[in-house]
Amino acid sequence: MDKFALKIMCPDHVFFEGDATMVEFTTTQGNVGIYAKHIPMVNVIAPGKLTIHCEDGSEKICALHSGFSEILQDKVIILADSCEYGDEIDVVRAKEAAERAKRRLEQKDGIDIARAELALRRALVRLDVAGNK
Repeated sequence: MDKFALKIMCPDHVFFEGDATMVEFTTTQGNVGIYAKHIPMVNVIAPGKLTIHCEDGSEKICALHSGFSEILQDKVIILADSCEYGDEIDVVRAKEAAERAKRRLEQKDGIDIARAELALRRALVRLDVAGNK
């Protein structure tokens, strides 16, 4: 299977840099799967699970929290607000964040609903990637 260069950059570090045969992630328009020689495009990333398919057949799964992607025929660049592997996630903190967001959404008065929904989505993605639903 053809490969392409994948680079995932966070504000303070390069999260991943290497070759991949496919990468899957969530955009504001839905889920996408990118292979080598994909049509060029730019996407706005939504919080979700990111799966990197490596040349050896293995997969690297991480939580991707917002950003942008640039897809070219031979490379994909992801500029992420944050990205983390499951073993890097503080499960207790993610559960607490999910509960806080749920409580805010139940109040409905005087809250930014979109912000609370985004916080809940991020927490649920983190729990999913960490293996704790």
